[in-house]
Amino acid sequence: VQLQASGGGLVQAGGSLRLSCAASGRSFSRYGMGWFRQAPGKEREFVATTRWNGRNEYLPDSVNGRFIITRTNAGNGVNLQMNSLTPEDTAVYYCAASITGGGRSASEYPYWGQGTLVTVSS
Repeated sequence: VQLQASGGGLVQAGGSLRLSCAASGRSFSRYGMGWFRQAPGKEREFVATTRWNGRNEYLPDSVNGRFIITRTNAGNGVNLQMNSLTPEDTAVYYCAASITGGGRSASEYPYWGQGTLVTVSS
């Protein structure tokens, strides 16, 4: 199983980026897929997930209303549209795939992509 993430880069504050993640090796269309991020010197944190039942959840207060997670590739991929970016969004973003419904805990995701760096300049 491989998860290939792409789309990171350098953007000015207020700008937008779209991250993409494609899974191969097995189907995750009936399971949760999500995004996490790790900022320098901080622990990895949950960003967003799209559950097996189509319900989406986001890190409250921080990204809710600015980020949108969507399924792609017949359910075997996931995008993260990030709008109104701030320097606080600077981090390495990881896509992850679950073999359960998917949730907010990293422990629910046994499969991880390699990470893509997002840098937001002020």
